[in-house]
Amino acid sequence: MGQVIQAGGRTIEMAENSGFCFGVRRAIQITEETLARGGRVYSLGSVIHNPQEIQRLEGLGLRVIEMLEEAVEPGVLIIRSHGVSPATAAAAEARGLELVDATCPLVKRAQSLARKLHDEQYRVVVVGDAKHPEVEAILGYAPGAAVIDGPEGLGDLVTQARLGIVSQTTQSPRRFRETTAEAARRFQGHELRVFHTICNATVDRQAAAMELAGRVDVMIVLGGHNSANTRELARLCTSTGVPTYHLETAEELEEAMLAGRVRVGVTAGASTPAWLVERFIETVKGLDA
Repeated sequence: MGQVIQAGGRTIEMAENSGFCFGVRRAIQITEETLARGGRVYSLGSVIHNPQEIQRLEGLGLRVIEMLEEAVEPGVLIIRSHGVSPATAAAAEARGLELVDATCPLVKRAQSLARKLHDEQYRVVVVGDAKHPEVEAILGYAPGAAVIDGPEGLGDLVTQARLGIVSQTTQSPRRFRETTAEAARRFQGHELRVFHTICNATVDRQAAAMELAGRVDVMIVLGGHNSANTRELARLCTSTGVPTYHLETAEELEEAMLAGRVRVGVTAGASTPAWLVERFIETVKGLDA
C-alpha cells in the first residue's frame, strides 16, 4: 500500500512506484548540474515529458529548441532522457555544441541492442509509437527498422529469415508479449531474437496502479498529456472499470470528478514531479467530500 492521506471525508491513497523514475530523476539532476555551470544550455526537445517541470528548468536558464539550427550561440546541448540518433549527435558536435548525455540508461540499452541486431543482419522491429522521440532515436541505430504498435503490425512485414525485436521502454508488457507470441507463430521456421527492453519500473508502476484502481471509487492519473507512459497508466486504470481522469495539473480538477467518491486513488507518470502531486493533494483537501 502506498501513502494514505485523510482529506476531510475522503481518503486519498497514492499508488506505489508513482512519480519520477530513475531515468527521469537522473536527467533532471544532470540538467540542473549543467545549468549551474553557467553559459548557454540547450536541450533538443523537452528533457522529459512534463511541461510544468520543463517550465521550472527554463526558469533556471534552459533553452528548449526543436531544431539544431536554433542553437545560434555556442553552448551545451543536453541530450534528453529519450536519447537522439547518432546522426543528430554528430550534427550537434559539428555545430560546435558540447554534448551532455542525459539519455536514460535503459533507453541506451535498447539503442545498443537495436544496433547489435542491425549489425548482425537481422530485420529489426521496434514495438512502440513511431512518433515518440525514444523510438525515433532507436531507429537511428538500426536504419530500415520497422515500427509496429502491436501484433496487428506484423501483417505488413515481409517474411524474414532473421527477425529481431526490441521495445520502446514504456510499452505495455501485455502488448509486447502478444506481439512476440504472434511473431513466433507467424515466422515459424525462421530465426527470431527477442530482447525485453521494457523498463521494470514501468511494469511495477502499471501493476500498482491497476491494483489500486480495483479498490477505489475513482482514479486520478497525474502527468503530462504528452507523456506516453502517463497515457498508458490512464488507459490501464480505465480498463478496470473505475472512473479515471488524466490530469496534467491540479487546476484541471473539477469538483464533479470527485462528487460522492470518498476513496480516491492517485498515481503519477514517470515524468511527474513530486511538487505537482503535492499541489494536487492540497487542492483535494480544499474540497468538500
